[in-house]
Amino acid sequence: MRVFGASGRSVTAAILTLTTLLGYAPQPARADRALGVPPRTLRYAGAVGPIDWQPCPEDEKVQCGAMLVPVDWTVPLGPQIELNLARRPATDPATRIGTLMVNPGGPGVSAMNLALDHEFFGPAVLRRFDVVGIDPRGVGRSAPILCSQDLVDAKPPPLFATETEFRQAEDYNRRLAADCAGRSGPVYEYADTISVVRDMEAVRLALGEERISFFGASYGTLIGQLYAERYPDRLRGLVLDSVMDHSAGVDAFLSQTAEAVQAAFDQFVAWCGRDAKCVLRGRDVRQIWSTLMERAGAGKLIDPYDPPSRIGAWDLISAAFSAFYDPQWYSFAHYLKEAYEPAPTPLARRAVPRLEDLTPHSFPAVICQDWALPVNGFTGYRDRLRALATRAPQMRVSPLALTAVSGCIGRPAAPVNPQRPIARAAGPVLVVNARYDPATAYPWAQQVARQLGPSARLLTYQGWGHVAYSHSDCVSAAVDRYLTDLALPAAGATCPAIEPKPFGVG
Repeated sequence: MRVFGASGRSVTAAILTLTTLLGYAPQPARADRALGVPPRTLRYAGAVGPIDWQPCPEDEKVQCGAMLVPVDWTVPLGPQIELNLARRPATDPATRIGTLMVNPGGPGVSAMNLALDHEFFGPAVLRRFDVVGIDPRGVGRSAPILCSQDLVDAKPPPLFATETEFRQAEDYNRRLAADCAGRSGPVYEYADTISVVRDMEAVRLALGEERISFFGASYGTLIGQLYAERYPDRLRGLVLDSVMDHSAGVDAFLSQTAEAVQAAFDQFVAWCGRDAKCVLRGRDVRQIWSTLMERAGAGKLIDPYDPPSRIGAWDLISAAFSAFYDPQWYSFAHYLKEAYEPAPTPLARRAVPRLEDLTPHSFPAVICQDWALPVNGFTGYRDRLRALATRAPQMRVSPLALTAVSGCIGRPAAPVNPQRPIARAAGPVLVVNARYDPATAYPWAQQVARQLGPSARLLTYQGWGHVAYSHSDCVSAAVDRYLTDLALPAAGATCPAIEPKPFGVG
């Protein structure tokens, strides 16, 4: 569940990105409506690979490649799809260690774009590794799962209050699945992470590497965990940053993430009480939030960044959640102040016609194949929402977790890769998490580190935000040192928190 590049965007715009994901958003291929399948993705009865490398149009120093893999790995001579990947060669070939495969998470974010980003990793990593990003099947440039934009936009807010709303959501999920499958072809039914891991192994073979290193962020940590379990002898080093715990059942999945986002809210309130630049300093932020939630629930809350549009409780919670990713405390405080004390409402704006009628939307296809999240009908769903509200009195739920759970109700197919504890690691693993990560709960990192066993070491960033590598020089230095030397930090190691700064301040 990774969001890149949220800084500088309005908080309201971020509401729309919970399953679209920010920043590294690839341009989708146009769909061939006659076939319902993106062009150049479906082949039959051929061998896997090799990789056809060409200079990337975005950066000629990076190589872009494509190779074929089976849609269904249990039928290797059946239909195939085209995987696309990018490779940034090591800048110092004489000291090259090998290949570092990377994945920024989502599910739904382009790993190719992470390989193309020359600023994310430190110079020590770029000097000694070929950085390879594979767009996972169904994502970005690799046979993207495409859906009707109008249908995706019509997703009902998942704070269902009645049985009717719950049943309507079940029907919506079935219609969305049928639409996406019809437009995207067979890849829709084979977007699970086990299939992604097998694709990754095929790429390793095609690269001719005996072993690889892997950096996974957020949902990418699940790829890393499952690859380490299935191919332990092929992994030199493994970094898991902002960790998914694939052993979490539906109640732990919902409750631990709700507590995480509530803790992020509490940290925002505490910051506002000590930072003179918070525009709400000296005021009762929790009372302001309560009033805004009441207005939103009554349909009376005007979006201050998009008046005269109105937003509901789900939108307001989602705006807060998105703001906590970096975190964007300064801009979020402004957002709350302007929502609480709105300026005169302008005239309604004329609707702008949308040119594109399809959108990439792999999130439910992946989640519902990787997780079993039963709620036992509306009564079970309602009771869970009530219990979560006691654990997270302001935030109520984790928007990403509830989006995942609500997006799978009514789907007839059972997940092919349901939860279970991960096997013990065969070699050293560096696990990293922020203490106040709003998306991947800190207890998940603790639990995964325990499951991996004594070979794993947890490094805690005592601050805020999602993906600690990008928030702390202390963390990035420890990760870079581990990748180059396989040197783990000391047991119980931590990195100090770094206070957020206003956007645009270095």
